[in-house]
Amino acid sequence: MAILAQLITSFIATGSFGIVFNAPKETLVKCGLIGMGGWLVYYLLEGYTNNAVLATLAATVFIAVLSQELAKFYKTPVIIFSVAGIIPLVPGGLAYDAMRNFVENDYNTALGLAAKVLMIAGSIAFGLVFSEVINQVIRKLTPKKS
Repeated sequence: MAILAQLITSFIATGSFGIVFNAPKETLVKCGLIGMGGWLVYYLLEGYTNNAVLATLAATVFIAVLSQELAKFYKTPVIIFSVAGIIPLVPGGLAYDAMRNFVENDYNTALGLAAKVLMIAGSIAFGLVFSEVINQVIRKLTPKKS
């Protein structure tokens, strides 16, 4: 039951961000499904490995690859799907906790949380770049259709 709640809330959050991001109406459900799938990968992997950075990296690569394929299929920019899809992975609550601990002069906890935020944000960036590199290599290796 908990996984169903996770899927529904991640779909709503991703679709809602698509609205804020001004994505075309016909792509909102697809954006929501990409975000939901990415969150499912994150949720399952983080629960299994207890490593948020690895789970974020895997979910980001999943989102980026799926975004590239959907962008080709629907002839839309990749950024519409990828930006909306990574929204559930952004460590906003963790960043808030880090700042709150800095303000409360609990520097040891704040530095630990800030380091985790930076590692998760770095894994999001690395996952997006890594996926694009893989896409470029595959494009160069596949023969062109005439």
